[in-house]
Amino acid sequence: MLDSPRFFCHSYRMPFRSIPPAAIAVNRPATSGPVVVSVPHAGRIYPPEVLTAARVERPQLERLEDGWCDLVAAGAIDAGATVVHAMWARAVADLNRGEGQMAPGEVAMPLRAQFSVPGRKERAGLGVVPTRLADCGPLWKRPIDAAALQWRLESFHRPYHAALAGELARARDRFGHAILVDLHSMPPIPAGQPGHGARIVVGDRFGGTADEWLVERAMASAGRLGEPVSRNQPYAGGHIIRTHGRPGEGVHAVQIEIDRGLYLTADRTPERRSVAKLSRWFAELVADLGNARPGTEIFPQAAE
Repeated sequence: MLDSPRFFCHSYRMPFRSIPPAAIAVNRPATSGPVVVSVPHAGRIYPPEVLTAARVERPQLERLEDGWCDLVAAGAIDAGATVVHAMWARAVADLNRGEGQMAPGEVAMPLRAQFSVPGRKERAGLGVVPTRLADCGPLWKRPIDAAALQWRLESFHRPYHAALAGELARARDRFGHAILVDLHSMPPIPAGQPGHGARIVVGDRFGGTADEWLVERAMASAGRLGEPVSRNQPYAGGHIIRTHGRPGEGVHAVQIEIDRGLYLTADRTPERRSVAKLSRWFAELVADLGNARPGTEIFPQAAE
């Protein structure tokens, strides 16, 4: 599909610096709308530098991935959305964390002062560079040093966010508004955790990254799948929507998490019919959001 002349596809480049062509893909249909889809955690390319630095085998690093959720987004381009897709794996850098999100103990001594206030996820090893998994310990042979951190940020993290910012600015300039849908997958929500039982979670940072009409449309659309849906519990949205969602400036952003059990088999491979169902749903959501117009009466009606 991406080789079709109907689509514009390129590897994003930042000013003054070439980006390895496999790191990021920006897929823009010939006639694009105001919706930009972000797929930051489904990359399956592991640069040699990363595999060399790892103390665990590749299957352990693959557990960080939002396995195959890019297949859910596959129909979004036909529906008029621009899709920004990370091709490199999450093990290189977590695009949904800020550059300052690391625990001091996970980096080399000279870097520790700049990571002095880690949160719960960073302390668990899930910072801007993932460093640990609960049952296999440290992922890397040595703490992340300045050179490794800069390479990961400059080759992957910063270009991805530059690509999102550029596509959102393009959409807003053309349509007067832009909509970012940040797509993720999640494991089943454990009993006792907020949101337990939900299989789709729509996050808007508790109203901070999108106007109500957008969240209500996304929630209603997800509900039509016949699966339990929650809002902001347990995932309110991370660095991507927090950074790019500015509803006061006409840029609205939501994060959507989909339970992997809805489209993957027990061995984490895609189940064809389930993927096709979710891909159709997601394309319909993208088309619906792309046709909506802020400031018209369509939004109050949709909420009823």
